[in-house]
Amino acid sequence: MLRYSSLSESFPPNILQVLDARRLELANLGRETINLSAGTPDLPPARSVMEAMRDAAMDPENYKYSLMDTPELQEAVIFWYKTRYGVQLERSEITAVYGTQEGMSHIFHLLCDPGDEVIIGAPSYPIFSFGPLFARAKLAKVPLLPENKFLFDFGSISKETASRAKAIVVSYPSNPLAAVANEDFYARLISFAKKYNLLVIHDNAYSEFVHDGPPGPSFLSFPGAKDVGVEFNSLSKSHNLTGIRVSFCMGNKDVIQGFTKLRSQIDYGLSFVAQKAAVAALTGSQDVVEGNRRAYRERRDALCNALRKAGWNVPIPAGTMFCWFPIPGGGDSLAFCLDLLERTGVICVPGSSFGEGGEGWVRFALTQPPEVLERAAEKIKESGIL
Repeated sequence: MLRYSSLSESFPPNILQVLDARRLELANLGRETINLSAGTPDLPPARSVMEAMRDAAMDPENYKYSLMDTPELQEAVIFWYKTRYGVQLERSEITAVYGTQEGMSHIFHLLCDPGDEVIIGAPSYPIFSFGPLFARAKLAKVPLLPENKFLFDFGSISKETASRAKAIVVSYPSNPLAAVANEDFYARLISFAKKYNLLVIHDNAYSEFVHDGPPGPSFLSFPGAKDVGVEFNSLSKSHNLTGIRVSFCMGNKDVIQGFTKLRSQIDYGLSFVAQKAAVAALTGSQDVVEGNRRAYRERRDALCNALRKAGWNVPIPAGTMFCWFPIPGGGDSLAFCLDLLERTGVICVPGSSFGEGGEGWVRFALTQPPEVLERAAEKIKESGIL
């Protein structure tokens, strides 16, 4: 019998697929479900982006290998980061990837030899663990605690751990924790990275969705950031383009050039069609981004207010398109989610699927309009699960 690698056998099935399989079974039985699990936007892309993609798809030249990012795409990214974040990028500081998931799954092959260490938060988005483990690196996990607003406590990281590590993975606004970092945090992060010669890898997918203040910054906008780090940023959530898989890794020139070289062995470049869509998204009207920002704030308020009225005293998330809630009375998060699904048809994600520190919590995605979220809260109330 074929034996698989220990790495492949160390990961459980994707929880989103497990939940969706049960959703389909319930749907076949005529049961209503309200899916608040996966963070796939239900809102449409800008029409101009769809038209650009349509037109590009009709050009037979666009079905060839692109091999590299086009100058048009690079200039669009430079324009985006300058106008949106006040960050001046050079072409040599940018490389496109097939979504941040893909980028995160490969960048540690550039940085790490087997046995090297990478610092991550716990809990955190699963790719932050899988990426280093895929490169046979070890994880040094730092608890992200509610009493610390789910921010890294750099003082809790031992000198021995910091000195051994090659990189630290950070993401604010945070999925799943819905936490937001301030300027002081980024200054301390950069200082910590310089002290211990660490590479910062910052995932900035949710900077547009800070609910009670101005949109979030780029890590690269802080002094010294390019000396110690890179940032991933994606069009998936901000522009409702999850399906075409467009993200960028930007920052430290040496790292970007090394990463581009490594990826040239496994990739023949982002599709010309996707590149045209990305250019349209970055250089055109940003009304869709503004609309998303309003929509997720309204949805957060609708769900949280309705759940509080239902008797679940949930915290108010600061950012992202997710809500991170403690289970009433604590307990097994997977069991709670499955019980909730059977009783109400409402689907959320167990905190345990986000690693250590996630048990006792659940994540809701704000991927339904306010009236559906309010109905979900009513179903939860009526079920008696609280």
